[in-house]
Amino acid sequence: MLRLSKRSVSSFLRSGDRSFRVSSAATSISRSSPSITDSKRGESESRWYSSLTNGKCMKNDSLPHLNMKTNWFMGYRNESSAAASDSASQAPPPVEKYEYQAEVSRLMNLIVNSLYSNKEVFLRELISNASDALDKLRYLSVTNPELSKDAADLDIRIYADKENGVITLTDSGIGMTRQELVDCLGTIAQSGTAKFLKALKDNKDAGGDNNLIGQFGVGFYSAFLVADRVTVSTKSPKSDKQYVWESEADSSSYTIKEETDPQLIIPRGTRITLHLKRDEKGYADPERIQKLVKNYSQFVSFPIYTWQEKGYTKEVEVDDDPAESKKDDQDDQTERKKKTKKVVERYWDWELTNETQPIWLRNSKEVTTEEYNEFYRKTFNEYLDPLASSHFTTEGEVEFRSILYVPPVSPMGKDDVVNQKTKNIRLYVKRVFISDDFDGELFPRYLSFIKGVVDSHDLPLNVSREILQESRIVRIMKKRLVKKAFDMILGISLSENREDYEKFWDNFGKHLKLGCIEDRENHKRIAPLLRFFSSQSENDMISLDEYVENMKAEQKAIYYIASDSVTSAKNAPFLEKLMEKELEVLYLVEPIDEVAIQSLKSYKDKDFIDISKEDLDLGKRQERGERGSCEKGTCDWIKKRLGDKVASVQISSRLSSSPCVLVSGKFGWSANMERLMKAQAGGDTTSLEFMKGRRVFEINPDHSIIKNINAAYKSNPNDEDAMRAIDLMYDAALVSSGFTPENPAELGGKIYEMMGIALSGKWSSPEVQPQQQHMAHSHNAELLEAEVVEPVEVDGKK
Repeated sequence: MLRLSKRSVSSFLRSGDRSFRVSSAATSISRSSPSITDSKRGESESRWYSSLTNGKCMKNDSLPHLNMKTNWFMGYRNESSAAASDSASQAPPPVEKYEYQAEVSRLMNLIVNSLYSNKEVFLRELISNASDALDKLRYLSVTNPELSKDAADLDIRIYADKENGVITLTDSGIGMTRQELVDCLGTIAQSGTAKFLKALKDNKDAGGDNNLIGQFGVGFYSAFLVADRVTVSTKSPKSDKQYVWESEADSSSYTIKEETDPQLIIPRGTRITLHLKRDEKGYADPERIQKLVKNYSQFVSFPIYTWQEKGYTKEVEVDDDPAESKKDDQDDQTERKKKTKKVVERYWDWELTNETQPIWLRNSKEVTTEEYNEFYRKTFNEYLDPLASSHFTTEGEVEFRSILYVPPVSPMGKDDVVNQKTKNIRLYVKRVFISDDFDGELFPRYLSFIKGVVDSHDLPLNVSREILQESRIVRIMKKRLVKKAFDMILGISLSENREDYEKFWDNFGKHLKLGCIEDRENHKRIAPLLRFFSSQSENDMISLDEYVENMKAEQKAIYYIASDSVTSAKNAPFLEKLMEKELEVLYLVEPIDEVAIQSLKSYKDKDFIDISKEDLDLGKRQERGERGSCEKGTCDWIKKRLGDKVASVQISSRLSSSPCVLVSGKFGWSANMERLMKAQAGGDTTSLEFMKGRRVFEINPDHSIIKNINAAYKSNPNDEDAMRAIDLMYDAALVSSGFTPENPAELGGKIYEMMGIALSGKWSSPEVQPQQQHMAHSHNAELLEAEVVEPVEVDGKK
């Protein structure tokens, strides 16, 4: 608890004494330093504490004159005990409490260099403090009108001197007395606003709503981010004098003096002057100041004026050319007209920079669609109107106001669905802009395309106001914002103008599919918004609600197939029996579709079933006798030939015109998923082999090829042609089912071989006899003249 240097401790041990007198600043109960002569006083008044005797009391006349310094101690001791009897000495030592001491220079260094990540927020903090001062005055003037009699206007004015690198911010608020300067600016992290709010809370008669912003007591010191010297001149209506506070960035002290210059006297309020650092003088540009005000403090409840250069156009006379004037004098009959030209006259004046009434604080019934669209275009620098907007106020556990928009197009491209670092949500706290850089705190990443503003009074911000702390309030806000966003999108989907939702889906459909994967809590909100092509709607996308409405009475599931295009999906052999039964099948043609549907699992108690996987149930199973005479032995024979390539060979219930098909295992990857996983740059081949391991070879016993294979099994199961036919049939099923053959060249060779057998001698001329060939090539053969025979026309034909 108390630290001594080695030299001090050793010298103390050598002295042989166990007590010493401590500086009054550290341990004196009466906060006054008694002298040796005080030993004549009573024993009750002459007891002092030793830091090395565990709080035991010793008389002054026994204290040695040790030169002990107060910096040995970590702080002041506030509690003490005086035990005089022997019984008291056996009691446990008393607990000693010390106050923390901060090294001001290091604390200022942390505020200037580590607390804020962006230097330009200094203006936001100073304007927020000025707004608080004006709000305090407005509140106190209700009960004490004398406070605001000196100056009626409540405003903030910012003057930027670009040449000298000086920024002056003046408010007509409550101002500060000398003691308040010491308390508020002389003590770091001492918030006058926080004290004022506490006083309001303690006052049961005080009214509710206020717009006070400050709460941490460090916002003022952000001025040292850009300034090396700050001067604060303030006049409180509670005091007759005006005081000036001044400090430098690298100093741990400040000065306070009375203002004596008549030209610098202000009726009421505070004037802050920033003498900018050499590298930061660019902030003194009036245009930059105006831009910062519009970005951070656009909707502060008091008018903010900035000193700006303005101009107006006027006409001035132009001196005539001597040659032309001489010509005009000769023609007296012509009426002369004075020549003028337009010039721009420049001047400087105060210009209102902010809007004191933001659109989200107005009643939604009073705001027109044009005003919402104009606010959207102006705030987010857009040129197109949004597809939809939602203006709402949330009350209860968390209170905030918000306006959300659905943009007409995706600014980052249709394929960018994982861009988290968007600046689409502008967060305000009590009308002051805080940040637009969020990473999923207010919206999940699949809804990152939603734009809007959120204004809250009680968000848990850090000291620099730049980071949104994770808390229960933030989670509730996020939940309600997401719900409103879905309501807005659902309104577009239910609109009579179908083209609006088609435009939305074309730009942001992938975002919602990503939501199926990442946000299980909102599946019921996302699923009705999904759109897919189907076997009965190849040109226009349908919703899941439309699919369920068109389902057959006996249909118990929602069927789908994943492929790379609508064309390949509709030609897949898996659809044959479903098309005969007029069962609708969804076509999942986007890479993300299959994973999204698998994440949903079901919709309105209807399970999603992939028709390219085993154990497909299409209702009533046909009797085996109706499917042909293919016996189980044929399936076993084919399985023996294919070996480990397939898990089993079964009679198919999904084929009607194709001889065979290769289906995936129930829990394995489909052909489409296997293709996508192979295309991944960092794909894991070990998992690929595991997931594709279980494939089922299904055959159609009614097809002629399968009937021939069955006959070959019965007559000669070891026939080489039959074996090659099975291999080729498997390879063909592999391709038609969407899988990629492991050896395409080998497959091509098998196809060429079968083509050679099938096409042998079909179009070629009869073969020439060997004797005739010998005669033609003999060296002694004589050349024969060929006789040309003209064709004879018989019955009109040659």
